[in-house]
Amino acid sequence: MTELPIDAVRPGRPGRLAAAAVAGLVLVWLAYTIIVNENLHWDVIVAFLFDSRILNGLLVTIALTVLSMVIGVALGVIAAVMQLSDSPVLRGVAGLYTWFFRGTPLLVQLIFWFNIGLVFPVIGIGVPFGGPMLVEWQANALITPFVAAALGLTINEGAYMAEIVRAGIRSVDPGQREAAEALGMSHRQILRRVVLPQAMRVIIPPTGNQFISMLKTTSMVSVIAGAELLTVAQRIYLGNFEVIALLVVASVWYVVLTTVASVGQHFLEKRFSRGEAGR
Repeated sequence: MTELPIDAVRPGRPGRLAAAAVAGLVLVWLAYTIIVNENLHWDVIVAFLFDSRILNGLLVTIALTVLSMVIGVALGVIAAVMQLSDSPVLRGVAGLYTWFFRGTPLLVQLIFWFNIGLVFPVIGIGVPFGGPMLVEWQANALITPFVAAALGLTINEGAYMAEIVRAGIRSVDPGQREAAEALGMSHRQILRRVVLPQAMRVIIPPTGNQFISMLKTTSMVSVIAGAELLTVAQRIYLGNFEVIALLVVASVWYVVLTTVASVGQHFLEKRFSRGEAGR
C-alpha cells in the first residue's frame, strides 16, 4: 500500500507576530526617548567614558573580582571537602563558616572588616594564649579599603562556593570513587583526578554566575570609600554634579564586564560539557 505524502501546513500565529511587533515598537520608542533626552548629557558621558580615573576604578573592580573569586573558590573547595569529611569536628567548623557568612549581609561584613581596628587595634603574629608577639602592625594601616573589601568579598564568596562545590561533588556517581579506591588511589588522588573533574560540569555554571554577580557586587565597596568603579564615579559627580551621566558611565562599563564574563562562561561550560549527550 502506497503511503500518501502529508501536506502539512503550519498554522498562522497572528498573536505572536502582533506581540513581536508591539515589543519591537516599545524598544524603538525607549531607545529614541533615551537618545534624544537632553537631560542625560551625552557629551559628558562620552567625555568621561574613557577618563583615566574611571579606567583606574575599572581596573580595581576587575582586580577585586578576580582576587575574591580565586581565593573564594579555594576556600569553597576546602570548606566543601571538610563538610563531606568523616570527622564531625571538620564538618562542624565548615558548617559554622558557611552558616555565619551566608547568614549575615555582605554590606555588614564589609563595614566590619573596614572597622576591625576598633576591635583589634594591633594585628600581629606571635605565640598564642598571651605569649610574646613576633610581628605587629597597626590595624588602621594594614586594613586599607582595598584589603577590607578583598577580605569581605573573599570570605563571603567562599561560603557560597562551598555549597556549590559540595553539590558538584555529590553529583558524581559514588561508583566512580569506589572504582578509584579499588585501583589503590589515595583520597587526595581520587578527589583531584576523579571526583573534581567530573564535578566541574555541575560547578562551572553557578560559579560563572557568581563571577558575574561579583563584578556588580564590588559596587558595595563604595560604602567603605574604596577606589573601584562606582566609588570613582561618585567622587567625580560630587565635584561636577553630573550624577546621572556618571552613573550611566559606570553602568556601561559594568555591562561590558558582565558581557565579556558571560562569553567566557559560555565557552567554559561548552568545554566541560564535552562528552554529554547532544553536546
